[in-house]
Amino acid sequence: MTSKEHDDIADLRISYSLGGLKRSDLAEDPTAQFIQWFRDAQQAEILEPNAMSLATVNSEGKPSIRTVLLKGVREARFLFFTNYGSRKGEEIAGNPHVAVLFTWLPLQRQVSIRGSVHKLGHKESEHYFHSRPREHQIGAWASDQSHVIPDRQWLEQRERDYSQQFADQPVPLPHNWGGFVIEPVSFEFWQGRPNRLHDRFLYRLENGAWINERLSP
Repeated sequence: MTSKEHDDIADLRISYSLGGLKRSDLAEDPTAQFIQWFRDAQQAEILEPNAMSLATVNSEGKPSIRTVLLKGVREARFLFFTNYGSRKGEEIAGNPHVAVLFTWLPLQRQVSIRGSVHKLGHKESEHYFHSRPREHQIGAWASDQSHVIPDRQWLEQRERDYSQQFADQPVPLPHNWGGFVIEPVSFEFWQGRPNRLHDRFLYRLENGAWINERLSP
């Protein structure tokens, strides 16, 4: 990258001016507030509004992050599904504390959530698994997620093998695949404002009650 190209990146900026956020705008319950903003993102036809960046930490304290899809909000619990043998699955097994971030740039909004994670029950994981397209179910068997593989052909051959193996029957739930449940301990709602003086509100759980505080941008 040339110095000019670097300068071009440094000069990238926009002014956020779609709206503001006041305490009176916010629901008392952060999950209700999240659902309202999520519906706004759906109505704005944002691509994959349920996409969230999931941050985990390994046994050495080194973080990693990736994008996963939110697949449900039930009684203030946030659900997603994955291969339990993946890097995120193994890191969660060693450290159940995670953070997720929803970024809805067309609305100039972000929501970050911190919490702890536990596995979803087998029956609920199985129910969701069988609601997926059959091709996706086969893909869950074919993928040894996060592990090194020799090439693309190896992966596609596994897909063909499992398609043949389960050709005349329902695809069973893999033993190493299922849901995780995030139990939030904090939410932050961020609304872009001009001059980088953004509106930020933090909900934090204290003695079983949610405390709502404004943060400096």
